[in-house]
Amino acid sequence: MHRFRNILVVVDRDGASEALLARASEIARVNGGALTLVDALDSAPGELAKIFAALPGVRANALEESVVRAHRDRLDEVAEPLRAAGLPVGVEVLLGVDFIETIRHVLRNDIDLVLKDAYQSPDRLSLRSGDLHLLRKCPCPVWILNGVKEPTVRRIMAAVDPDPDDPIRDALNHTVLEVATSLARRDGAKLDVVNAWRLPEESTLRYSRARLPEEEVDALVAERERQSAWRLNALARDFCAFSDLMRVIHAPGAAADVLIEHAANERVDLLVLGTLARTGLAGLVIGNTAETVLSRVDCSVLTVKPRGFVSPVTLEDS
Repeated sequence: MHRFRNILVVVDRDGASEALLARASEIARVNGGALTLVDALDSAPGELAKIFAALPGVRANALEESVVRAHRDRLDEVAEPLRAAGLPVGVEVLLGVDFIETIRHVLRNDIDLVLKDAYQSPDRLSLRSGDLHLLRKCPCPVWILNGVKEPTVRRIMAAVDPDPDDPIRDALNHTVLEVATSLARRDGAKLDVVNAWRLPEESTLRYSRARLPEEEVDALVAERERQSAWRLNALARDFCAFSDLMRVIHAPGAAADVLIEHAANERVDLLVLGTLARTGLAGLVIGNTAETVLSRVDCSVLTVKPRGFVSPVTLEDS
C-alpha cells in the first residue's frame, strides 16, 4: 500500500458511495497521502456556453461558470468530512469526456491510484464502457469498486501468468502480487493466487487430421503442466512471507473461464490483475483474457500496468 500516496477519486453524477470514500480515506491515511475528488462534465470548455446562448437574456458564459461552480460545491460537500478527519483533500471539476479527462488529470498530476464506483444499473453493479476505458488506458493502477462488501475485502484473487523468459510479463506478475499481498495483509483477507494452464491446440492434436497418438499428447500435456507449475511456484516463493494468507491455485483450462468461475464460486471481493497492451497498439487492447474477465465478473477490480506503459490518451489536445 506504500505505493499509493497521490490518490484520485472519481465522483460521478450519483455521488460517491460510503465504501468508496472509506477505502480512499484509509489508503490515504495509511500512506500519509492526499486525495483529489474529481467530477467530469460531459462537455468541452465553452460548449455549455454555446448551448446556453440560445436562452434569451442569459449571459451564457456566466451560466456555464455557475454550473461548474455547482459541481465544485458538491465536491466540497463530499470532501468536508474527510478534511475534518485531517486528510488533505482537493477538488476539481473536469470538462470533457469523463475517462479521457480523468486520464489527462492522472498524466498532469502524477497520480498513483484512481478509485471510483462501478456504474449501478437497475439490476446489478456493472462495468460500463467508461470504466473499461479507464482500466485499459489509464497509466496508473485503477480500482473500481463493484461490491457491497467494500471497504474491507475478505477474499482477493490475484490473476498471474508467470513467464521468466518475458521480463515485462514477469515484472507485471510481481507487481500484481505486491499489490494483492499488501492489500490482503492490510485487510486481513484471504488471497488466492490463480494461474490457468492448458496445452494449446490439444483438441486439434487429439481429434483432427493432425492427430497424434494419445500417449504422445498425454506426454505433451504433462510436460506443459510441469513447466507451468514450476513457473508458478517460483513466483510464489518470492512472496513466501505471505504464505499464511495465500493459497496458490494451478488450474487447468482457458484462463478467462478459470478466473470467472473461481471468482463466482469463491465469492471473491476483489480481483487484481495486470493488463498488457498488444505490440503496436499501446494501451488500446489489454488482451482477450483480461477483456473477457473484466466484462463478466461481478466483483471489484484493480488493474495494474507494466512499467513503461504509454497511454493512448495524451495531453496535446487537452
